[in-house]
Amino acid sequence: MGVPKGVALVTGAGRRIGAAIAIALSEQGMRVAVHYRSSQSEAVKVVRKIERRGGVACAIQGDITQVADCERIVNETIRTFGRLDLLVNNAAVFFKTPLATVTEAQWDHTVNTNLKGSFFCARAAAKVMRKGQIINIADWSGLRPYRDYLPYCISKAGVIALTKGLARTLAPHIAVNAIAPGPVLLPKDFNEEEKTEIVRHTPLRRLGSPSDVVEAVRFLAEGTSFMTGAVIIIDGGRLVS
Repeated sequence: MGVPKGVALVTGAGRRIGAAIAIALSEQGMRVAVHYRSSQSEAVKVVRKIERRGGVACAIQGDITQVADCERIVNETIRTFGRLDLLVNNAAVFFKTPLATVTEAQWDHTVNTNLKGSFFCARAAAKVMRKGQIINIADWSGLRPYRDYLPYCISKAGVIALTKGLARTLAPHIAVNAIAPGPVLLPKDFNEEEKTEIVRHTPLRRLGSPSDVVEAVRFLAEGTSFMTGAVIIIDGGRLVS
C-alpha cells in the first residue's frame, strides 16, 4: 500500500456506504478511524478487513448527537494517529415519517443525527486540521424534498447549506464539499413494488450502488484540490426527472 497518505475519520462507518468509504480510503493509503454508534461488531469487522488488506484502522464509538462525543471522537482519532486530514460526515438515519404522525422524538433524532452531528463533528475537526478536507454525505432530497420523509429531507437540505457555509468559513486551508446520492442503497424494508417504482422514476432506469458514492469520495480526496462548496449529485437523474 505504500506510505500512508494521511488520516481519515468516517462517521457511521460500521455498515453500508460508510463501511465502503472507509475501506476505499484505506485502499488509497489513508489510515482510517471507523466511527460507529451501536454497530460495534460491524465496525470491528471493517477494521479487520482493512488490516487484512495491509491497511491501518481503528474503531471509535460515539453518539454524534452529543457535542461532547463529537469532540471526543475527533480527539481519539488524533491520539491514535497523530493527525486528521479528512472527515467524512456519513452517519445518518432514514425512516418513514408521514407528516400527520411525525413525533417530536422522531424529528429530534433525525435532525440531531443528520445535521447537528455533522455540524459539530466538522467544527471539532476544523479545530485540529492545519489543512484538509471535509466531505458531507447529503442527499438529492435536500434539493428536492419528497413526502413521508420530510424531517430527513430537511436535515439533508441543512447539510447542503452547512457545506456551503463551512466552505466559506474554513477557506483557504480546509475544503468542504458534499455528495448527494439518490437511490443508491435502499432501506431493507423497501418491498419490490417500491423498488420498481423508484427505478421507473429514475432516468437511468436502475439503482445506484455504494461504489458510485465511493468513487465520488475518491475524486474529492485525491482527484482535485480546487473544489470547495460544491455538491456532487449522484442520483441517476432523479433531480431532473
